[in-house]
Amino acid sequence: MKHQLQKTIDYIEENLKADLQAEELADICGYSVFHFYRLFQMATGMPVMQYVHRRRMLHAIWEMGQGGKRIDIALQYGFETYAGFYRAFQRMFQLTPTDYLKKGMAKKPYRINLFKEEAMHITHKKAKEMLKHWNMESQDVQDIYYDVTGNRNDNAYLIGDDYVLKFTVNFGKMQQNQKMAALLAQAGLSASVSVPTIDGKMHVQDGEMYFYLTRRLQGRQMNAVKMYEDNRAVYTGEIIGLLHKALEREDAPVEEKDFFDSIKNWALQKTKEIMQLDEAYCSDFIGSIQRFESKLPRQCIHRDPNPGNIIVNGDEWGFIDFELSEKNIRIFDPCYAATAVLSETYSKGMKEEWFRLYQDIIAGYDSTAHLTMEEKEALPYVVLGNQMIAVAWFSTQEKYRDLFETNVNMLHFLMSNMEKMKVK
Repeated sequence: MKHQLQKTIDYIEENLKADLQAEELADICGYSVFHFYRLFQMATGMPVMQYVHRRRMLHAIWEMGQGGKRIDIALQYGFETYAGFYRAFQRMFQLTPTDYLKKGMAKKPYRINLFKEEAMHITHKKAKEMLKHWNMESQDVQDIYYDVTGNRNDNAYLIGDDYVLKFTVNFGKMQQNQKMAALLAQAGLSASVSVPTIDGKMHVQDGEMYFYLTRRLQGRQMNAVKMYEDNRAVYTGEIIGLLHKALEREDAPVEEKDFFDSIKNWALQKTKEIMQLDEAYCSDFIGSIQRFESKLPRQCIHRDPNPGNIIVNGDEWGFIDFELSEKNIRIFDPCYAATAVLSETYSKGMKEEWFRLYQDIIAGYDSTAHLTMEEKEALPYVVLGNQMIAVAWFSTQEKYRDLFETNVNMLHFLMSNMEKMKVK
């Protein structure tokens, strides 16, 4: 779904001066007009033709700011007169085109990418200006750096010690992040919930940018090695279960995915070629997973609950990074959490201990989310399928060659020990 929507968004961006129609855009996306309307608004936060209208005005005001003749630019972007552009622009941005330009707000429009947020290049001075909406302009504005890579976060600033100012051009992604955080908080998990402005709004719009303030999630990322200590694995399973309980009733704006279709039509075939798997084994595996396809509960899941995305603060736990969230079989998450730990500790001589950790994660999950009999039977196959997906994906990433080799070895190891992954 997301790939088709991105293709449509790219087409819009390249044809803003053309006569775009919703029916044409729905055809490009490959959906009926009705379904396309719904998907597009979930992804971008606004109806498709409003999105087109807004993108045209942003490009037009940028070109006007570069010295272009206003009437000519307005006509090129589909307005019959400059007066018509003037009125539409003022309705959309609550400023006249002249005032918008005087305030220096006309920037070259960012290209919307549903898969990767563009670097926003918002200055500390601009951040201070936006903080006035929360009466927090006196707070320090600091850059944020990722612990693992050391790279700077281009889409957020740390405000004082307790808040984070985030900014994006993707309204739909902002809404999804805010909704996920609210659901986590309702479930009693630590969450970076949004803070209302002084006039009660959950975000501030400035040109094409959306700014929102969240509480800083306190704590440290989970360490994979420490997962083997005490009852951390059980706790991890429990909080994944609590997360799922919070998300199960929600029609979250996420992409629908089919785990078993990914295995049958991509991952297994790719893995078969890489590892020279026996044809009989592959046929038997497909036959086994087909028994579960329609029987396993599906819902919105985190999709990437690896140790680095689990935050611990004393007795409080929470999750970060919902960028990959999707609707899929729910047991994908606890299985993924377990194999993520194995991936990070595989070379540390802890392979045999891992089966206890895996069983503990599943037991913890079952205590809060309550596994069905079909889910319990399917768990070993989901673990193997998950690992096949990892092998297939890493095989295409030359820069992750070491991780590719590790995941191939992990799959051999798991295939040889399938009995140990069965749960009663």
